[in-house]
Amino acid sequence: MSEIPKVLRYTEEHEWVREEESEGVVSIGITDYAQGELGDVVFVELPSAGDTFDRMEVFGTIEAVKAVSELYCPVSGEIVAVNESLDQDPAAVNTDPYGEGWMVQVKLGDVAQLDELLTADEYLEHIEG
Repeated sequence: MSEIPKVLRYTEEHEWVREEESEGVVSIGITDYAQGELGDVVFVELPSAGDTFDRMEVFGTIEAVKAVSELYCPVSGEIVAVNESLDQDPAAVNTDPYGEGWMVQVKLGDVAQLDELLTADEYLEHIEG
């Protein structure tokens, strides 16, 4: 069974969103379920700080031994931080998807978009569906 923290919000494309201490800033990564489906992650291509994205726009790619997948931005906003350590250790996405495996932080364009994301229970229903 995949880990699905209750404090996070989710997309049907398997990204997670965590509100941070800084108001209007969220961290984004892929779920434990997604990393399990992908297998061993060997490369992550992420945007640069200052880049802006619309909700569900592709913001990068993740490459595993089995496949390459696009990463979708769950909310609109500006990238304010990128997890540069994934350049050296992309496997952190496998070993700690909700911690060291975070990908980007986004300054939200519209805080109300968080309410449109799935809860942990809704995400569990989605992956079990």
